[in-house]
Amino acid sequence: MEKKFDRRGLGRGLSALMADVNIDSVSAAPELRASELLLPVEKIVPNPDQPRRDFEPQALNDLAASLRQKGVIQPLIVRKKPGQDLYEIVAGERRWRAAQIAQLHELPVIIREFTDSEVLEIAIIENIQRAELNAIEEALAYRQLMDRFGHTQEKIAEALSRSRSHIANLLRLLALPGDVQQMVQSGTLSAGHARALITTGNATELALKVIGRGLSVRETEDLVRKSAVDPAKRRALARRGEKDADTRALEADLAANLHMGVQIDHVQGGEGGKVTISYRTLEQLDLLCRVLSTIPRDAEF
Repeated sequence: MEKKFDRRGLGRGLSALMADVNIDSVSAAPELRASELLLPVEKIVPNPDQPRRDFEPQALNDLAASLRQKGVIQPLIVRKKPGQDLYEIVAGERRWRAAQIAQLHELPVIIREFTDSEVLEIAIIENIQRAELNAIEEALAYRQLMDRFGHTQEKIAEALSRSRSHIANLLRLLALPGDVQQMVQSGTLSAGHARALITTGNATELALKVIGRGLSVRETEDLVRKSAVDPAKRRALARRGEKDADTRALEADLAANLHMGVQIDHVQGGEGGKVTISYRTLEQLDLLCRVLSTIPRDAEF
């Protein structure tokens, strides 16, 4: 009789996975070994939502050499792709990639049923536990959990044993220009340095100075304070239709808290402006209405 698996919420997916196969263990329990199957490598496909995008070639080659000698000791966790004779990786993509380098034709797997949210959660946790995500990849993974599956910062923090401030600080990095984010991803700029640049209007320029001078995080913070954008420059940015880093950071913080798209537009030459909130579902609209309705009617702004 086929065993049925309960759907699991955020924070329980990894527990269920660890009950099936101990990722950090060299050997698995006999009863779990009995549940393994061998699948041809070509029938196994990667998870398109895998939060990790960069796989260090030398590390893969080292793992491939180990697999040639010892074989694949830890089975992959996979799920069946609906209507296809293919299996999507839930955990173990590095082993799958290394196995191809080692020219292995079959891999041991354990097949389980997981929702999209659970698969993403497990992929994130597996990578985070092994310290394989850089700060931007980790932030993008959290953003994906929030945007695609509606999880709050508090819920993610609790499930992944992280502080809410850790989650919020990483998400704020996504307000930085793309070239600065790339510096963090490549390891040229640390996450600590990048955080100091979030509120600046010339993050790219300052990032290059930080790298060129080899500044510490504290020295970077001093550099940011000395080069703070004055009001005249802020108004000049507004006239050109550009947003300063403070505005981008505020948009990111509001979006992270509301789980909706937020756009802030200042009126040129004035102190006012407008805030545009984009909702995707009626449930989100209902939530927004409830939040706004809690503001006292006699509140003064």
